[in-house]
Parts: sequence; structure tokens; C-alpha cells
Amino acid sequence: MVARGSMARFWSLESLQMVATDGGTESSALVDDNGSEEDYSYEELCQATPRYLQPGGEQLAINELISDGSIVYAEALWDHVTMDDQELGFKAGDVIRVLEASNKDWWWGRNEDKEAWFPASFVRGYIRQCRKHTGMFTAAQLSTIFGNIEDIYKFQRKFLKDLEKQYNKEEPHLSEIGSCFLQHQEGFAIYSEYCNNHPSACIELSKLMKQGKYRHFFEACRLLQQMIDIAIDGFLLTPVQKICKYPLQLAELLKYTTQEHSDYNNIKAAYEAMKNVACLINERKRRLESIDKIARWQVSIVDWEGPDVLARSSELIHSGELTKISKQGKSQQRTFFLFDHQLVFCKKDLLRRDILYYKDRIDMDEMEIVDTEDGRDKDFNVNVKNAFKIINRATEDIHLFCAKKQEDKKRWMEACENERRRVQEDKEMGMEISENQKKQAMQNARKSRHGKIKGGYNGCPVPPPHQSLHPIHQRHITVPTSIPQQQVFALAEPKRKPSLFWHTFNKLTPFKK
Repeated sequence: MVARGSMARFWSLESLQMVATDGGTESSALVDDNGSEEDYSYEELCQATPRYLQPGGEQLAINELISDGSIVYAEALWDHVTMDDQELGFKAGDVIRVLEASNKDWWWGRNEDKEAWFPASFVRGYIRQCRKHTGMFTAAQLSTIFGNIEDIYKFQRKFLKDLEKQYNKEEPHLSEIGSCFLQHQEGFAIYSEYCNNHPSACIELSKLMKQGKYRHFFEACRLLQQMIDIAIDGFLLTPVQKICKYPLQLAELLKYTTQEHSDYNNIKAAYEAMKNVACLINERKRRLESIDKIARWQVSIVDWEGPDVLARSSELIHSGELTKISKQGKSQQRTFFLFDHQLVFCKKDLLRRDILYYKDRIDMDEMEIVDTEDGRDKDFNVNVKNAFKIINRATEDIHLFCAKKQEDKKRWMEACENERRRVQEDKEMGMEISENQKKQAMQNARKSRHGKIKGGYNGCPVPPPHQSLHPIHQRHITVPTSIPQQQVFALAEPKRKPSLFWHTFNKLTPFKK
């Protein structure tokens, strides 16, 4: 029980610290000390301006921002009551505009309509620049860099508050925190959006950090908030690290909790719940990777009609060639792609077999898969072999397909059953890809394809070969002791350099062997 008490004490002290810059300025930009915007690495900047990392660095940073024309605000930590007309009175939480900070102890500022001196130790600085300073940041950049970190911050504060209520300060080993995780387990799903957005945030930050004004800006924000000496990308990684640590910490707590303890069952349930949260995040990350590849595949299909495949689908389940038989007995060999919710089929070009033309699609939500015996089919009045039917339960429309081999037919029927199961699992898991993410994937795919079509015979454009799209045949929904990190689709394209972010993410997650 002593070990459990020490773990509970650890939990009571554990909290998430989020970074969210809120402020405004009408200044144009920050510049390097020499007035230029010459590019340096962030490490070189710190070496070139060591005063920022020394005591008093916050004051120097504020003065530099003010001298550059930036509007700097400070938040009052405590009430300041004074009878002196030359001192500024305020209450905790008041916002004060800092006009001059040359003295380390007393700053000159404005509160409402009055300007006067106030003690520097009574406030903490923050800059209203990220949102208000449109000259430096667009709304799209802020959304990319910070994602939904403010939502995570609000959720985490509520979670921490409830967690502390469950902590027994007098007798830590009697603390019962399992129910707190179970109560908030659905709320942890917001981490998924943040983790999926984080690679884009790193790319955007990398671009900005090439300019000296942004390096100065983010460093000044850190100093004004009196935060530890970690670059902004380190702070933005914190939510990813935290969500990965929860299952580890709960597993450790469960190990030192006896089965007779009143919190044992809740801790065990909380451990499973947080494993599933991490699983959902991993699955969404995998699904986001897949929609990029699906989008690139679609734009390579000639004569595409109707809604984008991503409008309803986010995963390729199976693909291959089948013979489709019409009611008139006409046979058509087509290449089929089974996604969640729909079956898309295309026709190969007669001369260039690597080019696909869109033909049609079948809505799978109302369909039933029926095995068909070899021989003469009574519905279509034709002889079939290795055949199966897809029947619409509402309209009773029938689609007849024949595979080349018996094993191919078996794979297709299993894939159709698998498609229904995955759709149901996605519904139960709350697996959704936002419309904005789908739209962005299609825009990126079209932009990538633009300009790649080469001139053909008599100047007619020749479409590029379609992207090879191969499905994954296994995925994990309920979390075992480990989750294999696997490729979703194998595309015929050069391998890209692995993302440093996901290398760190996979290293931290407890589900990788």
C-alpha cells in the first residue's frame, strides 16, 4: 500500500502545462539587433543574444519589443492598493499596458485612463500578438501551429481539478482516482485532432523560424510568461507526450494496487479506457495518412464523376479485377476498389493498361452479399463460375460478379463482410475525419497533379498512370499489449523521409513493440 501511496502522490502532482499565446499588437514586426532579418538557427540566436537567457532577460525583451513599436501587456497577479498618485492601482487579473520597463523593479504603464508606476513583481507578461498581429500571423497559420491546444488546456484544467478532488492528501494510499479517468474518457478524444495536426505545426514553425523576427517573437513570449528554457516546438509536443504517458502511469498504478482495494476495478477500467484512447489516436493518424493516398489515387482516375470518394470513405479495404455481368448477359471486366461505404469500379485503357477510367460506384450501406453456386443463374439466365451477388435490400437491385479463381471470390466476399464490420466499428469508436481535412487532402492531391500531364498525340493531353492503391488487410481496434506500426497503403512512389515527430510519437507510445 505504501507503493500505491507514492504513485497516487505522483498523480496529484502531475499536471499538463499548455502554452497558448493570447494578445494583440499593431506593430509591424520584430527584427534582429542589427535591424536586419538575416537567417540564423535558433541555437545561433540564443548564443548571439545570451542576455535573453540570463536574469533580467525578460525586462530586456520587453524593452526591445516596446522600442520596436509592439504593444506589450501584463497581467496582474495580485492586488496593488496605493495612496500615491504616481503609482498605478489595480486588482488581480487586470490587464496593464507596459509603456516603459527600463527599471527592473518599477515599470511605467497604463490601466484604463491612468498612467503611473507599478511594481514589476506584481505582474506577469503576455503578448497579444499571435491573434491580433495580422502582419505576422494569418488565421490559417495560427490554426496550423496551435491546433486545438486551447480546447485541450480547458479540458485538462477540468480533469486536473477533478483528479485533485479524488486525491486523499492525508492518506494518499486511500485515494480513488480511477473514476475520474472513466468520467473524462470521452473528453480525451480531443487529443486525436491535436496529434494529427502536429506534423503540420512543426512544418509551419520550421518555416517561420527561418526569419529572425519570429525567433525573437517566440523567445520573448517565453520570457514574458517566465517559462522554462524550451523552444516553442518542445512545448507544443507536450500534449502528445502526455496522452502517451497515461496508460503507462495507470499500468504502474494498477501493478501496485491490491485487488482488495476499493479503487482496483476502476483503475483497471481506466487503464483499458486510456489504452483505447491511444488506440483511437493511432487509428485516426493511420486514417489521415490513408486519405492523402486515396486523394492522390482519385485525381489520377480519368473522367471521374460525382462526389469525391473521400466524401464518404476514408479507407481502402480490398481491390482487384472482377467480371461484372449485366441483366442483358453482357460481361464487362472491370477493376474494383472497395472502400468503406462504397464500391468504385473503373475500366482499363485498351492500349495503356496503367490508365483507369471511372465507370460507376455502388453504395454498400444497403447491400447484402450473397454466395452464388456455379452453373446457370436464375436471375441473370447465364452460366457463372466463382460468382457472388450484391443485392440492395431496399430496391432489390442485383449486381452479379464473377472472379477468376475460387480463392479470389472468397477474398471478395470476406472483404465485403469486413467492410460492414469496419463501418460499425468506426461508428462505435467515433471515428470521423473532418470535412476540412478531406478538403485539404483533395486540394493537395490536385495541386500535386497540376502541371504533370504531358502532351500526347496531336497535342491531346495524356493522363498520367493511376496511383497503385493497395489495401491493408488487418487493423487493430481493441488494443492488445502492442500495436504494430504498419504501412496503410503501399503506393508506387519513392519513400519519403520519416517524420521526426512521428518517430518521437512512436517512441513514446507504450503500444509499440
